[in-house]
Amino acid sequence: MRGFKLTAMSFDDLVALRDNVGRMISSKAEEVRRELQDKLAMLDGLGMGIGRGTGGAKRGPKPRGSKLKGRKVPPKYRNPKDSSETWAGRGATPRWLRAELKAGRKLEDFAIGKPGRKAKR
Repeated sequence: MRGFKLTAMSFDDLVALRDNVGRMISSKAEEVRRELQDKLAMLDGLGMGIGRGTGGAKRGPKPRGSKLKGRKVPPKYRNPKDSSETWAGRGATPRWLRAELKAGRKLEDFAIGKPGRKAKR
């Protein structure tokens, strides 16, 4: 392989070489795949199936993120000046609440009391 110079090869020879290399890689990969499947079958025969469930169904990765993402939640805070403006406490703080907090009021001042519970002092 030492005297092998790619720059001296013709275009047709390079294309043929590329095709041969692709075929060899595919055949070697298939050979390794078969060997691994045989070893796995032996392990399954011994009752040592690693990572296999009883159903044999492939499971995907665990879903990431919050379970609450995308769900509607009841509002926790209400604007006393305009009762139609509410905020559930998720996402960006609304402008009206930011302005009130900047003016020195506390978040608890805007809390909506839940029915059947006593309001916190």
